[in-house]
Amino acid sequence: MRALIIDDSRFVRSYLRGLLHDKGIDCDEAVDGQAGLNRLHGDGRFDLVLLDWNMPVMNGLETLMRIREEGFNDLKVLMVTTEAENDFIVRALEAGADEYLMKPFDHDAFDEKLAMLGLVEAGL
Repeated sequence: MRALIIDDSRFVRSYLRGLLHDKGIDCDEAVDGQAGLNRLHGDGRFDLVLLDWNMPVMNGLETLMRIREEGFNDLKVLMVTTEAENDFIVRALEAGADEYLMKPFDHDAFDEKLAMLGLVEAGL
């Protein structure tokens, strides 16, 4: 399994990479939405994208809409963001996000989202 982490925070990318590595999931990283789209087009198959909302160049919602418009429909997208208002959650889900996780989060909440996406067994 392979994941792409799109987040402008080096700390968040490193933290998510560690959590995914513990699950046996290989990771790639991008610092903004445009760089993430470039990776999707250039680096082969991904199973999961972890996508921040607030980034330079192209924000997470724009990136998500482009991901879906460009035919990456089998790709699971988990929004991982500080945006906690209901309006943001609704907009992301309507644009094609599969799940939504608010920062800060703990290991258990992250694992629960991966299980909800069918990527890991619950409780692992």
